[in-house]
Amino acid sequence: MSTAPAPEIVPIFATPLVLYDVPDAAALNVDLRHVIEAREKTHPTTQHSNTGGYQSSWDMDKWGGAPAIKLLAIGRNVANRVTTDKQGQANTGPHPGFFAVTWRANMWANINRTGHGNEYHCHRGAYWSGVYYVDDGGIDADPALGGELEFMDPRGPIATMLAPHLGVAMRGGQSAGEQVRPKAGRLVMFPSWIMHQVRPYRGAAERISIAFNLTL
Repeated sequence: MSTAPAPEIVPIFATPLVLYDVPDAAALNVDLRHVIEAREKTHPTTQHSNTGGYQSSWDMDKWGGAPAIKLLAIGRNVANRVTTDKQGQANTGPHPGFFAVTWRANMWANINRTGHGNEYHCHRGAYWSGVYYVDDGGIDADPALGGELEFMDPRGPIATMLAPHLGVAMRGGQSAGEQVRPKAGRLVMFPSWIMHQVRPYRGAAERISIAFNLTL
């Protein structure tokens, strides 16, 4: 008796979400925390999508010193590794077919305490955007603390219009959104056009992150 072959699910038009755990992040995080906390004491918060909390000016590459420059270099390197031209050649040369992209960047720091978060927004004028977690505020160990990075399904309500109780047997096929739980030392990168928010943080510590944009 033959066994029927399993159906193949092909995720066409998938939206890339890049997760990268930075090697030796502990020492880098100590240095980043120091410059961010010092900045908060001397400069007022800016107001963009943040609901409460502290958000620095968007020029951390200028005031963040060596640790900020190191993190930005890591972000550029990851972008190079996951970006190709239309022929599939990666931006990691030099080699035959190598294409060169020089990433312009801006970056800023965020400190969220109890009740703080970010409203849905996108990052206009950029190609890749990234979030790096200096301190997850205990969220990685206790998911009940909230503070997740949540991405809106770019298809809008289409996925749940007819039968909201059904899903597709694949990652991301059960909901109209995707959540990423913060973890210290983890870099999350995504296309800048995708709408995203930060769920309210309910812990008693500090959820410290650094965001950046990469454009051509």
